[in-house]
Amino acid sequence: MSVIKSLKAREIIDSRGNPTIEVKCLLESGSRALASVPSGASTGIHEAHELRDGDKSRFRGKGVLKAVANVEGEINDHLKGNELEQKELDEAMIDFDGTENKSRLGANAILGVSLAFCRAQANEKKLELFEHLAQLSNTSKYSIPLPMLNIINGGMHADSGLDIQEFMIAPVGPKAFREKLQASSEVISALKDILKENNYSTSIGDEGGFAPQLKSNEEAFEVIIKAIEKAGYSTDEIKLGIDAASSSFYEDGSYKIKIASENKTLSSAEIVDWYENLCQKYPLISIEDGLAEEDWDGFALLTKKLGERIQVVGDDLMVTNIKRIKQAKEKEAANSVLIKLNQIGTLSETIQAIQLAKEYGWKPFVSHRSGDTTDTFIADLAVGLSCDYIKSGSLARGERVCKYNRIMEIENLL
Repeated sequence: MSVIKSLKAREIIDSRGNPTIEVKCLLESGSRALASVPSGASTGIHEAHELRDGDKSRFRGKGVLKAVANVEGEINDHLKGNELEQKELDEAMIDFDGTENKSRLGANAILGVSLAFCRAQANEKKLELFEHLAQLSNTSKYSIPLPMLNIINGGMHADSGLDIQEFMIAPVGPKAFREKLQASSEVISALKDILKENNYSTSIGDEGGFAPQLKSNEEAFEVIIKAIEKAGYSTDEIKLGIDAASSSFYEDGSYKIKIASENKTLSSAEIVDWYENLCQKYPLISIEDGLAEEDWDGFALLTKKLGERIQVVGDDLMVTNIKRIKQAKEKEAANSVLIKLNQIGTLSETIQAIQLAKEYGWKPFVSHRSGDTTDTFIADLAVGLSCDYIKSGSLARGERVCKYNRIMEIENLL
């Protein structure tokens, strides 16, 4: 048990230049810790509520002073002086908020407290954060996740004109995490050279990947494969993955997408056929959000057709929510779930989501957000709960790279 002495919060700036919240937790023992909360651009409608001020005279309404005030006021008053463990703390905040989606106090305020308390407890126990997380979740064995790096940005993460939001590489061949990052770095450098040679922009998107104005989604796969080969690797060693974020191009029951440079309007079955063709043509091992967030039948069809070959990952579909994860299992709509702390709003619920996915035999996929900070909590989460995958963007931008650097540090510790 730990006793909170005080909770402080402040408004800081995330990687997209928008405000977010940072929370400081001080325990009676003198242990203290900070945690900051990320924010997504491509968000699911079922995510926990991120409290923004709505005051158009500040940050175009995106300020978080209300969330800051809730931490230092109601939440601090409600929690301080009580002996708490992590689950008790999180349940107390959920009950105190009293809404289904944490909209009264704000999921960003609640999550900031949840993560800062966890870190402070780890410091109090003189444990590495990943060790403390393993204890909280009864995880008996640590494992280093496979990184999947978003090296070409599209969709809502860039103005590249590409429908697919993330084109990722997965360095499955190299053994050590540091070797996986070395291979990824070399592929990214080769990709930059190829883009320059073809007079494409090498500017970067929100998650550190390049954002070139390519002619088609298919061309993105082609240039990445060329980069893999130019860097001296094979597509047996470096695989591909995508986050289609297909809710962003789903309209009136159809998918409006450019295929081979032609605008198409596809049904769920037709876009699944397209994904099947992509898997036959390219070394894809993962498709995230291939269908829109309410297209359960489409997801089920994708899983039926490709679930034996690839990871069918649900993000907007499940939003790290146990109820929706159970629903996806019942409908056989996925075989992997993306894990984002701020989608659900507390550490305890995140841990439950990971544990449930593992019970189903699914592979949890820990993720950053497009508006992120230099907080490395998800790196420790992925290792401490022995998750199979992590994505934190490309090897550019400090808020992306710091997560990978932290995993290399943990790898050395282990």
